[in-house]
Amino acid sequence: MPRQSLVKFQFISNSAEETRSLGVKIGKRIQSPAILILIGNLGSGKTVFVQGIAKGLDVPEDYYITSPTYTLLNEYPGRFPLFHFDFYRLENAADIYSTGFYEKLESTGIIAVEWADRLSEDLNVDHLRMDFAAREDNSRIINITAIGLEPIHLIAKL
Repeated sequence: MPRQSLVKFQFISNSAEETRSLGVKIGKRIQSPAILILIGNLGSGKTVFVQGIAKGLDVPEDYYITSPTYTLLNEYPGRFPLFHFDFYRLENAADIYSTGFYEKLESTGIIAVEWADRLSEDLNVDHLRMDFAAREDNSRIINITAIGLEPIHLIAKL
């Protein structure tokens, strides 16, 4: 069943630093557990965005934020724990169960999922969906959909 409350917002980023800065702004405004669904092709800015989220969540500077392509999950301490998933290498939606993703949904942390289009079902919880698209001029279009009241309030603060 689709969520009733949603708001859409578009952001154009002209550099990795602008994409990271958007992540910092959102990370600083997060005041409760949140789920960030990140969808886009290779090189579209998903990991750079998560680097900004980490900074906004006060993840210590000595943690280098990388995509967990091979480990599937990286965890970082901050104001809220950050659980950074990457589903790129998963062969089918059933493999997601082995990553610990569904268990983390019950946590009090921030969940960021790259390649979340691998999820076979609609995520029936409040979340931010971020669709990243690289353009020929090297800029990025980031379409943000806030689904649920908390994500809508988070985006409204931008």
